[in-house]
Amino acid sequence: MRTEWVAKLALLVSERDHIQGPKAASITLVEYGDYECPYCGQAYPVVKELQERLGDRLRFVFRNFPLSTMHPHAEQAAEAAEMAGAHGKFWEMHDALYENQEALDDEDLVKYAAALGLDRSRFTNELAKHTKAARVREDFMSGARSGVNGTPTFFINGVRHDDSFDLDTLLKAMEAAL
Repeated sequence: MRTEWVAKLALLVSERDHIQGPKAASITLVEYGDYECPYCGQAYPVVKELQERLGDRLRFVFRNFPLSTMHPHAEQAAEAAEMAGAHGKFWEMHDALYENQEALDDEDLVKYAAALGLDRSRFTNELAKHTKAARVREDFMSGARSGVNGTPTFFINGVRHDDSFDLDTLLKAMEAAL
């Protein structure tokens, strides 16, 4: 007899999350990602395409999973996204970080924040004080409890997707989840 292990989302999607798409969507896609991870950078346009194709049938959730030992700017970038989120600009910062993965040092993060209309001095001060480190850690720990061990890791309707993250494979997995 063989027992199959299925990794499930340990922390259910809630108001604490960064969400795009309707609550009543038939598919919820959760990504645990790292802004400096090249594979996450490859997945970024795939998620955008999924959102375009599926429209209101898809609810997308992003959670931070910075792999700091491999990506030295990942944690600070995640904190920057969370700081922008506190001012209603999470998704704009999220996109700026993925679209500029090669430029994620502190100066770059401050530049992106200023371009989004955030107060440069306040942002710099909060970045230096790591005011959003606990929030990033909370995401990371929820990922670890959910069986995340690399990035990107996707969950489709609460179940970890253990296959490729190319467009066709993810679309088929989402159709199967319905």
